[in-house]
Amino acid sequence: METLIRFLPSENVLMGLYFFSMCVLFLFGCYGLVMIYYFHRTRNNVVSVERPLGELVAENGSVYPMVTIQLPVFNEAYVVERIVKTVCEMDYPKERLEIQILDDSTDDTVEVCRELAARFAAQGYDIKHLHRTNREGFKAGALKAGLATAKGEFIAIFDADFVPKKDFLQRTIPHFFNNEKTGMVQTRWEHLNENYSFLTRVQALALDGHFVMDQQVANKAGFFIIFNGTAGVWRKSTIIDAGNWQHDTITEDRDLSYRAQLRGWKFVYLNDVTSPAELPAEINALKSQQFRWTKGAIEVAKKLVPMVWKSDISLSEKVHCSFHLTNNIVYPFITLVAMLNVPLVLIKNTIGGFDTIFTIMGIFTLASVSTFAFYTYAQWNIHEDWRKRILLFPVFMAGSTGLALNNTRAVFEALFNKKTEFVRTPKYGTVTAKEEWRTNKYKQKKISKTIFFELGFALYYLVGIAVSIYFLEISILPFQMMFLMGFATIGLLSARHALTK
Repeated sequence: METLIRFLPSENVLMGLYFFSMCVLFLFGCYGLVMIYYFHRTRNNVVSVERPLGELVAENGSVYPMVTIQLPVFNEAYVVERIVKTVCEMDYPKERLEIQILDDSTDDTVEVCRELAARFAAQGYDIKHLHRTNREGFKAGALKAGLATAKGEFIAIFDADFVPKKDFLQRTIPHFFNNEKTGMVQTRWEHLNENYSFLTRVQALALDGHFVMDQQVANKAGFFIIFNGTAGVWRKSTIIDAGNWQHDTITEDRDLSYRAQLRGWKFVYLNDVTSPAELPAEINALKSQQFRWTKGAIEVAKKLVPMVWKSDISLSEKVHCSFHLTNNIVYPFITLVAMLNVPLVLIKNTIGGFDTIFTIMGIFTLASVSTFAFYTYAQWNIHEDWRKRILLFPVFMAGSTGLALNNTRAVFEALFNKKTEFVRTPKYGTVTAKEEWRTNKYKQKKISKTIFFELGFALYYLVGIAVSIYFLEISILPFQMMFLMGFATIGLLSARHALTK
């Protein structure tokens, strides 16, 4: 063991890096406790009183407002027919509805979209197939191009894998009548294929936490929330007033959301109005999605945090915005903690002298407790079987750890201004059979270099667990097992899914 120690940098340097990293994770981890506090404080708050849309229209002596539904599409051959059919069946006057298929596809999806537009136009729907060949600005560019000709006072947006309910517009549009400064209404995502696998169930757990705690609680408390890119409705004038869709980040939804709220527009989140959608059933699709969300969030933080602090919103709102915009910065620190955990065990048991610091660091376990409570509250709020669902929390934590390398790369690309294209998450349709995604033409087949690092970390933690057992560091073993399971599962599953034919 002494031989291994000689190859390590100064123990003071390692201890300082580890301690600082744990402080950062602790700081962001305690965000969960803050949101639980606001959950109880705002529990009885009513976002707005919903009245039937027909009643509101009659009361105002006018017609139903014109609504444009935008469907951004890029190579979505398996799901585009479903979403077009679904929005055409919405409970809303046909003559007050415009549908735009914003198609940037480069495959046979173009012909599918063209045929769908012609079919439903023949049935009396105002539906247009707008095909771009340059894909400039990616999704943001498509939305902006569609907005230029949109007839609607309100703009509803759905990604191609969503299956919105018939009463979606009936339950969202009334909230714009309550306040002329309401700029956007967001609904909660449901999950069409949640029970497909452990992978989809864990994703559902994570997304439920975001929607119930990040969105619902923050909205009730008067903090900023975001448009989630789909399953929401915008007031058209809000988009234009906030500077329209911009593509200098790859999370155009988060970017526009903050710019609009900084302009004074109010957002409404509806926890009880849900929009079903498909979860990625294949790990590399999930990693691609997480990479885009992480990188885009950091890009938006760089762009807008200075603007937030120069604005005249309250100090509490500025602090919340800063945490909300920058929380993805934790991933490099998770990676650093994973790298330093084993050397710190060696230092503690061979060099010594840091007993007090190691004792103090025990308080950092509270961050894990905070995170557990955060997701428990989310499940309790929307699911009767929440006790059963929260049993997946250890799997969620391991998976989040395993994704740290993938997301760390995303953070550094954003910090160093490396521009990449908007990589869509492959859609497979409602997954019911285990083999469906395997034969899907959009399945990602490339073996990423990140996989080798993930598997390398798994092997590293096999050694680390042996070291901890040797020194009887039993208290650290659960965390090391979490790292081992996370990196091994993500790495092996990524390789398996990429190679499976």
